[in-house]
Amino acid sequence: MSISKELYPSQEDLPYEEEILRNPFSLKLWWRYLIAKSEAPFSNHFIIYERALKALPGSYKLWHAYLRERLEIVRNLSVTHPKYDTLNNTFERALVTMHKMPRIWIMYLQTLTEQKLITRTRRTFDRALCALPVTQHDRIWEPYLVFVSQKGIPIETSLRVYRRYLKYDPSHIEDFIEFLVNSSLWQEAAERLASVLNDDTFYSIKEVGGIRKFTDEVGRLWTSLADYYIRRSLFEKPRDIFEEGMTTVVTVRDFSVIFDAYSQFEESVVAHKMESLDLSDEEEEDIQEDAIEEDEDIRLDVDLCKSKHKFERKIFKGFWLHDDKDIDLRLARLEHLMNRRLELANSVLLRQNPHNVEQWHRRVKIFEGSPTKQILTYTEAVRTVDPMKAVGKPHTLWVAFAKLYENHKNIANARVIFDKAVQVNYKTVDHLASVWCEWAEMELRHKNLIGALELMRRATAEPSVEVKRRVAADGNEPVQTKVHKSLRLWTFYVDLEESLGTLESTRAVYERILDLRIATPQIIINYAFLLEENKYFEDAFKFYERGVKIFKYPHVKDIWITYLSKFVKRYGKSKLERAREVFEHAVETAPADAVKQLYLQYAKLEEDYGLAKRAMKVYDEATKAVPNEEKLSMYEIYIARAAEIFGVPKTREIYEQAIESGLPDKDVKTMCLKYAESEKSLREIDRARGIYVFASQFADPRTDGDFWNKWHEFEVQHGNEDTFREMLRVKRSVSASYSQTHFILPEYMMQKDQSLTLDDAKDKLKQAGVPEDEMAALERQLAPASKNVNSKDSSRKVGFVSAGVESQTDGGTKPVATEDVDLPEESDSEDEERVEIAQKDVPSAVFGGLVRKRDDGDIDGDGDTVPAKDRESESRLGALERIKR
Repeated sequence: MSISKELYPSQEDLPYEEEILRNPFSLKLWWRYLIAKSEAPFSNHFIIYERALKALPGSYKLWHAYLRERLEIVRNLSVTHPKYDTLNNTFERALVTMHKMPRIWIMYLQTLTEQKLITRTRRTFDRALCALPVTQHDRIWEPYLVFVSQKGIPIETSLRVYRRYLKYDPSHIEDFIEFLVNSSLWQEAAERLASVLNDDTFYSIKEVGGIRKFTDEVGRLWTSLADYYIRRSLFEKPRDIFEEGMTTVVTVRDFSVIFDAYSQFEESVVAHKMESLDLSDEEEEDIQEDAIEEDEDIRLDVDLCKSKHKFERKIFKGFWLHDDKDIDLRLARLEHLMNRRLELANSVLLRQNPHNVEQWHRRVKIFEGSPTKQILTYTEAVRTVDPMKAVGKPHTLWVAFAKLYENHKNIANARVIFDKAVQVNYKTVDHLASVWCEWAEMELRHKNLIGALELMRRATAEPSVEVKRRVAADGNEPVQTKVHKSLRLWTFYVDLEESLGTLESTRAVYERILDLRIATPQIIINYAFLLEENKYFEDAFKFYERGVKIFKYPHVKDIWITYLSKFVKRYGKSKLERAREVFEHAVETAPADAVKQLYLQYAKLEEDYGLAKRAMKVYDEATKAVPNEEKLSMYEIYIARAAEIFGVPKTREIYEQAIESGLPDKDVKTMCLKYAESEKSLREIDRARGIYVFASQFADPRTDGDFWNKWHEFEVQHGNEDTFREMLRVKRSVSASYSQTHFILPEYMMQKDQSLTLDDAKDKLKQAGVPEDEMAALERQLAPASKNVNSKDSSRKVGFVSAGVESQTDGGTKPVATEDVDLPEESDSEDEERVEIAQKDVPSAVFGGLVRKRDDGDIDGDGDTVPAKDRESESRLGALERIKR
């Protein structure tokens, strides 16, 4: 067959043809070619589609587009046109490779349905159901039922198709019954309808269509449906509606709406019945006349037959279902409804989440006093709750279930429940371990000690190799294979063995715990205590050694403390060197925040059984090892022990060491106060005063009034007028230095621990938005008077302002201008008006010997500076004399 020249590729098609020749299996190239030819006649498309599908027969995109174009061609043609046969053949060719694509099947089936090819269509529907997976059958059944419901389809064919469909989805039996009624198949329709009515689990999907659609108004729709029947005086039907509504809603709000309407309906019925009990006298007479004429044939009474009410009352007299005086029944219904409120509300919450463990426990409490209902509830709960989806702890349902039997003295059934509970695959190992422990505790409560031990051995037994291999092959490891490593089980087992077993069996359990690597520091300590109780002291100490090797800080801290205290208590002085080695090892491995207690124990050992000098050495090492925030307390302990052992004078060097050890300024001030009190107790007044002078640099008079009050009291008790004035002068100088230095700095920068250099202070002032002229003034106040200062002076800290003498590069001194400071009113010396304080480090002489006075070189009465030869020997002066200068 020759191809028309019109179907040959044109000159414009040559680039596409060349690309396809190079790569004929590229869907992208074929698709680009088809888009380019979209305006061409279908005959050209036909050739390209056929060529593309020959190269790519498994392309859904090509087949779907090809078939859609084929369908567009035959859309306006008669079903008898030959092109329909060509279309059907194309569909058959497509299904050779597209038989798993439901969309292709549906397009083909709809086309066959339009062609009225009954047999071919039915067989094609069956082929589609066989080819597609069952999860996609619902997409095929919908057009299938439409097809068999058409006129002209044999009834037998439709019946067979509907019966097959009901096996797939039985909930649509109402559609089948409707079809039977429409087909006048009354016998089968009646049988199907009777089976539906007798099925307690049947739920209609037609009657509540609006309720299914408008899920946010379910409560109102149910009450509206019930109200419809109430207005029609069908009072039994609303009860069914209310009951069905309460058992299907899933929100508490909808339940409350339905329950309130239901209870109101019952109350109104009861009220109406109570009103109808008041019979009129006429009705009473009618009743008496009826009793007299009861032997007469009422069918012959024409007047009676005219009155329907009288006729029904006469004919149904004595029939209990027609008794109008059923007030007791109505009240019982209302009371039963009110008693079920909690149960129904709980059912709503369980419909929201049937895996909510807490709601199941509450449901059991609702039935308290009815063991049968409680057992049924627990049975339903353990069957419904999936441990993997549970909200809460699902094992508590099993435990409570078993305890219910135990409380009713039915131990055999309680054991059965526990035995089933330990076979459940819980989400975590701890849940299963809890079940085992509860089971063992139940056995202990009933004096079955051997049974409890056997349960623990069974629970902690390691699974066999075969079981592990099978679980590994499945890939889903249940908790039963991991429960033998549960620490909770092993601790319970150890307690049982200690109480009921022998020492050997208990030690074996402890060793097994260590082998499984699940031990905790508390287990190490407990095992060591057990060995000590049985006089195995060395074994206990060896176990302590194992414990400190297994664990790291902070977990090992308790083991070390217990180990050291037990070792010292056991051996005391007999194995002092070994104890020292153990203590040295402990403090070497301990971090700074945990070393204090170990050092205290070490020092206590040396005080009790060793040498006092070694104890002091331990305290000294402790002060260097502890963190800064604990150094003060450590020094206080050190000083207290040194004073007790060697006397108060021995503490001087410790105080000096503490002050120079780099403590925070706040702690240095505290230590200085304690040092001063110590010197005062030794009547070393001048030394104490020098310490106060040194500590004053850390005490801002504006914020630290306690320090200055103590110094004030000290001078009042032990000083004179000159020393008191000196204290006031120092106070003013310190106050001036703090006020000048922290003129505008933020509060956090005023802390003494954060002293700043001059450059840092300038940067902070600039960040705070201080103008340049104010910054320059502050800089002149903070900067030294001489520009030719050495590197040490240029990097000095901002904290004290020199008011007297500054060091020069040539080693001399230069007096600088100072500000005027007013003295108190009682001061009669004009020479004190100009106070000069030099910023200098306090020499060690403050903490050395007593203050030494010199006969010559003191400041004269006019306040002039001392000669140069006296300044050369200034380093030999005490603190008091230097401050006076």
